[in-house]
Amino acid sequence: MVRYMETLNQTYFRNNIKSCLDLVNDNDDTIYITRPKNRAVAVISTKKLEKYEYLELFAKTKEGTTDHAVARDKLIELGVLNDNDPVIDKDNWTEFWQQFKR
Repeated sequence: MVRYMETLNQTYFRNNIKSCLDLVNDNDDTIYITRPKNRAVAVISTKKLEKYEYLELFAKTKEGTTDHAVARDKLIELGVLNDNDPVIDKDNWTEFWQQFKR
């Protein structure tokens, strides 16, 4: 689902802070607040911030490292990445490991 991002001026945000913060938390929306002298800020939920932090870690780390694997697993858990790992059970155990033989 694509959501639009609300843009508000600083005065409106200040006067309606509770409803604005509820919008961020309840709908996982982002609010942009325009301020004087082009000093705009964004308000995001901690859930969305966590996704961004793991995306950044995933992008900055080398594939095959522990940090990369942890970030990948967390992004799968958060629903950002699909889990395309094969399911291994007793019926396909040998077949799965055969792919790694030289």
